[in-house]
Amino acid sequence: MLSRFMSGSIRNLEREYSCTVRLLDDTEYTCTIQRDAKGQYLFDLICHHLNLLEKDYFGIRYVDPDKQRHWLEFTKSIAKQMKSQPPFTMCLRVKFYPPEPAALKEEITRYLVFLQIKRDLYHGRLLCKTSDAAVLAAHILQAEIGDYDPGKHPEGYSSKFQFFPKHSEKLERRIADIHKTELIGQTPETSERNFLQKAQMLETYGVDPHPCKDVSGNPAFLAFTPFGFVVLQGNKRVHFLKWNEVTKLKFEGKTFHVYANQKEDEKIILTYFAPTPEACKHLWKCGVENQAFYKLEKSSQVRTVSSSNLFFKGSRFRYSGRVAKEVMEQSAKIKREPPEIHRAGLVPSRSCPSITHGPRLSSVPRTRRRAVHISIMEGLESLRDSAHSTPVRSVSHGESFIPRSRSQATDASERVISDEAYSPSDSVLPTPVAEHSMELAASRQINGAPCSIEEEKESEAGTPTHGEGGDFGADGRSAQEGAGGDSALSEVEQVNKFVLSVLRLLLVTIGLLFVLLLLLIILTESDLDIAFLRDIRQTPEFEQFHYEYFCPLRRWFACKLRWVGGLLINK
Repeated sequence: MLSRFMSGSIRNLEREYSCTVRLLDDTEYTCTIQRDAKGQYLFDLICHHLNLLEKDYFGIRYVDPDKQRHWLEFTKSIAKQMKSQPPFTMCLRVKFYPPEPAALKEEITRYLVFLQIKRDLYHGRLLCKTSDAAVLAAHILQAEIGDYDPGKHPEGYSSKFQFFPKHSEKLERRIADIHKTELIGQTPETSERNFLQKAQMLETYGVDPHPCKDVSGNPAFLAFTPFGFVVLQGNKRVHFLKWNEVTKLKFEGKTFHVYANQKEDEKIILTYFAPTPEACKHLWKCGVENQAFYKLEKSSQVRTVSSSNLFFKGSRFRYSGRVAKEVMEQSAKIKREPPEIHRAGLVPSRSCPSITHGPRLSSVPRTRRRAVHISIMEGLESLRDSAHSTPVRSVSHGESFIPRSRSQATDASERVISDEAYSPSDSVLPTPVAEHSMELAASRQINGAPCSIEEEKESEAGTPTHGEGGDFGADGRSAQEGAGGDSALSEVEQVNKFVLSVLRLLLVTIGLLFVLLLLLIILTESDLDIAFLRDIRQTPEFEQFHYEYFCPLRRWFACKLRWVGGLLINK
């Protein structure tokens, strides 16, 4: 009896596993779920824990053993998606950035999006000019510590917080000035709303960067935003395609293609190379989901998408979920008392030191950091004037989801987005570990970027401690590779894929012919008395084929077989 009870308990334990999800405020939610539970079940548990109704903007991200990031698919089993062994660790993040975050219905949703954008600002994903950065940081200060109080906030108090990968004394003074003079009396909710209104106007709002290389081997970052497809190189946005212009997204191996139609039926194809096939597939799936979410009118219009046009080749994927228009319509129907929000306040955060009250800056002395910062800015001036290999075309915002002030602004495909080159923290890049990542980490420490890689690792719930930033950063090695190696490799890969697809087609054809031959033999030679076989045998066409073609062919084969058998016997 006891052994039976113990065996039953062990089986129940084997059918369950522990799962930890790190939330946007760096708290952790741990639960035990069944082994066959799907992603939607875990996501609903988290949303219930947060009292979140506008949940379609969020997703659960995890990292596989190869350091490649993925979004958890809600329609599939969690255990089948995770390549590691339980317990599993994941993190809740904004997956689809709201086109107008300040206009979200509920304060809890705005607060979570605020936490995500603050994280983007700290990790360098939300890059902007110095003037905009100072305003954003001042709003964070106001939301988290309230009005300026000389008794609580001594001279230089803004230097105790770190909002960006790099700080300068001038920027810190400007942040403090705005906080002291322009934001007095704002509640946390008001400051967060104003922060969101400012952030949504930036060129890099909603950017989740995917490091790639263009056809000439130059580093670039690809991203999908609420307004379209974006390519960032250096401190410029070199491409912007609105969602209604993008016609198809495709990948083959490490090669990613974007097909688009612009004004006057101008068709263009943009080609980029991801570091690994897995990273390229992740990039493609993110693009398919973002295009469906922002472009379509109804979720019923979603179709299964194939990654390739080759025969029997490629991945198939279908976005599951509501689209942006449906989400906003559903949000407008929410009628309930606003849920209570437990803001982080001054509780230490592992990922964003801006909400701590102690110094978490780089270990490099301030005088040295200023000198390095000046040298970086000098180098960026030369980078800003350099020409990139990707062509430039004029585009203007006109998307239905774009805020009015954004759509009224004149916009070109190439725009300067900040005073510095776009280079997000390596620990948050969705790509595997680079071989020379340690060298890159050392250089980032000198440049004043976050030095504690372990803090970055903890913050992203197991994201790569170093990304492919070494391969895709603005360094000389990547530019020296040239177009020859990438082009030759790409041509060889395409030829190999074409040959494999032809072989697959040939094998399938032979298989179909073999099946038809078996069916013919069964019809003509067997005595199976099955209804549909009997009906076929009784048709005039089959009887004519049987007596005029099949019987003579069978006699010919029998004659040849007897002749070959006689030759073998005589030998």
